[in-house]
Amino acid sequence: MARKHLRLKWRDGNRIDLLHNGEEFFPALCAAIAEATRQVHLETYIFNLDKTGLLVLDCLRQACARGVKVRVVIDGFGSNEHAREIASRLADMGAQYRVYRPEPTGLRHMKFDLRRLRRLHRKVTVIDEALAFVGGINILDDYVDVPDDGRGLRPRFDFAVRLAGPIVDDVARAQRTLWLRMAWRRRDDWAAFYRRLKDWGRWRSARQKFAAPSFNGGQRAALLLRDNIRFRQTIEDVYLATMAHASGDILIANAYFFPGRRLRKALESAARGGVRVRLLLQGRSEYPMQYRACRYMYCKLLDDGIEIYEYMASYLHAKVAVIDDCAMVGSSNLDPLSLLLAREANIYVQNAAFADELKAAIETEIRSNAQRVTAEDLQRRGLIGRWVDAFAYFMLRVGVALTGKSSEY
Repeated sequence: MARKHLRLKWRDGNRIDLLHNGEEFFPALCAAIAEATRQVHLETYIFNLDKTGLLVLDCLRQACARGVKVRVVIDGFGSNEHAREIASRLADMGAQYRVYRPEPTGLRHMKFDLRRLRRLHRKVTVIDEALAFVGGINILDDYVDVPDDGRGLRPRFDFAVRLAGPIVDDVARAQRTLWLRMAWRRRDDWAAFYRRLKDWGRWRSARQKFAAPSFNGGQRAALLLRDNIRFRQTIEDVYLATMAHASGDILIANAYFFPGRRLRKALESAARGGVRVRLLLQGRSEYPMQYRACRYMYCKLLDDGIEIYEYMASYLHAKVAVIDDCAMVGSSNLDPLSLLLAREANIYVQNAAFADELKAAIETEIRSNAQRVTAEDLQRRGLIGRWVDAFAYFMLRVGVALTGKSSEY
């Protein structure tokens, strides 16, 4: 089996709850923070100081007041607008914080540097190293800057999972590793770095004496990471391996869909082999360039027998998939930024009941809030629309070439 060949670190006996949109995610996250007794470690790409962001900050402040150790990592680009204010608020409450690759200031901001594209895009929180949240939901209110389809504002379509069980150790380890690497980059404070390294070594020795709790009848899952060191293609490889063994159904909901050559070929092969392949993609463009470039591929995807649906109720921000009895929930889009440059975290679940739950949630949105794309629809775009789509596709291909990974696209 391909899953064995990939040598994933499978963890059995987990309890995994699917959280749909911020409406379910933020109450669960805040409740977990409110019950924390030792540590809260939160990572996010966007931390916005809206109603929801302020609510999360208040929960973190109360945790600090109880003596809980709070760590927060935000991305320097995704959270750039509010980075200084967030840092000030976290410092005032006694929390530890770091900014991943802060945006340069002054004239340095105009200089092109490929490293600026290597973002912390994962959204991960661990509470007391016993409970974890992983998904695609930023610390951002569901209703901020969303379009109105005439029936009132509706939330971004997104998912996260709440985890308990052995897999939480893997999530916590990934957070500690990044925190330590970011400390190493602060070369003006070597003494503090070595002190933290020694403390981490003592903690790890003590931690190994205790086994993570396991739940009878729990679900099987693996944490998938993507970075620019050890896990460059792990998420993409798992997608490819699972698609290669699909026999019935592939259902993908992805916000920014611009897959590389291998993924496109895998989808084509699956569809031509009799697997029903459905894509739920953005119908309302949050970023026009990506949206237009994705639309340029529609004709070929339809020719391959792939069904395409566009989500029309609001912005689609999900990065999830169901392939037979396997499911994927996380932060990774199927585009160059996620698959070639950013730090990402997905949870890969091998459980039929969980896969059916996620599949049902996506299909509900397809029936209620999506439009199927047909060849006739594409013909009605007009010549100018097709040229704009082609230009956007070309420009994204140029962007990929600048990364040195054009052979993969």
